[in-house]
Amino acid sequence: MSHPLPPEDSSVSASANNVVAVAIAKSKSSQNAARWAINNLLTRNSDSPALLLIHVKKQNGTTDTNANGESYENETSKLIKTFSTYCTRKGFKQQAVVLEDNDVSKSLVQYITEKRINNIVLGVSSTGSDVAKMVTESAPEFCSVYVVANDKLQSVRPATLDVENLSSPETTPPEVSVEHYKQDNDKDSDAELKRLKHELKQTISMYKSACREAARAKRMVKEIHQWKQKEAPKYEQVRLAHEAALVLAKVEKVKCRAATEAAEKAKRLADIEAQRRLYAELKVKKDAAAKKRALNVLSKNDVRYRKYTLEEIEAATDKFSDSLMIGEGGYGPVYKGKLDHTAVAIKVLRSGGGAAAQGKRQYQQEIEVLSSMRHPNMVLLLGACPKYGCLVYEYMNYGSLEDRLFRKGNTPTIPWRVRFKIAAEIATGLLFLHNAKPEPLVHRDLKPANILLDRNYTCKISDVGLSRLVPAPVADNVSQYRMTAAAGTFCYIDPEYQQTGRLGVKSDVYSFGIMLLQIITARPPMGLTHQVEKAITAGAFKSILDPSVPDWPVEEALSFAKLALKCAELKKKDRPNLGSDVLPELNRLREFGKRKSSQGPVLNDMQVGEALITQ
Repeated sequence: MSHPLPPEDSSVSASANNVVAVAIAKSKSSQNAARWAINNLLTRNSDSPALLLIHVKKQNGTTDTNANGESYENETSKLIKTFSTYCTRKGFKQQAVVLEDNDVSKSLVQYITEKRINNIVLGVSSTGSDVAKMVTESAPEFCSVYVVANDKLQSVRPATLDVENLSSPETTPPEVSVEHYKQDNDKDSDAELKRLKHELKQTISMYKSACREAARAKRMVKEIHQWKQKEAPKYEQVRLAHEAALVLAKVEKVKCRAATEAAEKAKRLADIEAQRRLYAELKVKKDAAAKKRALNVLSKNDVRYRKYTLEEIEAATDKFSDSLMIGEGGYGPVYKGKLDHTAVAIKVLRSGGGAAAQGKRQYQQEIEVLSSMRHPNMVLLLGACPKYGCLVYEYMNYGSLEDRLFRKGNTPTIPWRVRFKIAAEIATGLLFLHNAKPEPLVHRDLKPANILLDRNYTCKISDVGLSRLVPAPVADNVSQYRMTAAAGTFCYIDPEYQQTGRLGVKSDVYSFGIMLLQIITARPPMGLTHQVEKAITAGAFKSILDPSVPDWPVEEALSFAKLALKCAELKKKDRPNLGSDVLPELNRLREFGKRKSSQGPVLNDMQVGEALITQ
């Protein structure tokens, strides 16, 4: 039944099909429901639904007061007043209805059915409510049921029928005036209500299922779309990372294979080097024994040369007349003379001082070397006078290469063909020294002044007094023979030999390279490599060639110069091999000169009629 309450405004009424009912109680969830209804279902214009506050008070058969001694009537009035005040403050007018029944959900359903209320809002806690569930399931089809939890709509069961299409009820719609409502529970009404509730429950279940399926499908489509948008870049990153990893793996595999091959190659090279060193050591021992035997022969003065007396030497030089002196050697003067009706050159050892001691060592070395070997490009030792320290050589008509290059005494210019020929012959004689047995022989003082020319411009290497026997492995670049002090002429000395004292056959190759540059430029040795390199780089190579030769073959001369620069590299390891690299190229240039000589006069500018080019 309903109880009378004082109206908020007796002039306000609402039609049944334009009412928002809010079930209220003392719980906070009811406050949330009222707040949500005002914010979402009501407006302040004339078309806004009326607000109906419904409170169901449970029947109390024994007492009219609560546990605090306050009457239930007074407690209900306070509750209604609290909600009414809130609604008024928000600017909305309302009516209040109090129902009395022990079954709250059943009472609410019967009331909204009879009054044809088309909207009802119920508040529930986060854990849910049986009242809200029962009302949602049992409410008539024309009523929309809104369930609110924590100021948010938890569920809605919308109306499926229009209340205006229903027949008019016998009862009148609720008004703002105080209403007394008496609920009758007859059997017919209960049966009809149960039938309607069953039909409604089936309809609601089908509707809910369809709504859930539609919402789930829509949600899945949205989630799939979002997932695609979110995961597509990640998938692309993963794909690129996978491809990069494959490439990196391939690179690492190649590196690993290369490292393995390099390690195997290094091991093979180490094995080969070990075998080569073992072979070299055995060869050194073998050659050392041969050298020892050769030195024993030399120590017994078993040398093949003629010994001249002092009287014979004085007679040949007119008692060392200054008019017969043709030069000054490293350790004494050189005279021209005649012995056995043959023109000879006599080198005399200077006496006294430290230079004499050095000269004596060179004198002995030169006798030992020249008396034990013969070669067309090595000066011929005819004999010696050990008592006075004289060496007798074959006489070389055209003197030294240095005098001829710089035209001492205004001698004729050496043609380029002859210069190519001289270079090849020097290399041939030098290679003969380097291939000497039992040990290679390093000249140590190779320069134009020590290259002598006969009347046919055949060159011969002289002054081997500074030469040294070096162990065979040195010639193969396995090791270096260390000297305590460098010897030779400054501009021609191998820089590595000068700095470290390590001597090898490529020390002579450096000196030979400087001399080759002088052969085509006729310039002093100081800074000559830099001058030639600068001219080649600037494209002015022709300007650095000896200007006294008018018909230089520039292309061949450039090949000659580049070979000379390789020989004059500062580091031994960068210099070419004399036998396999240098001599073949010089022989090619010599043959080129021979072919050109057959096409015209060669020495047309020379005043020495007997000079020949080829042998």
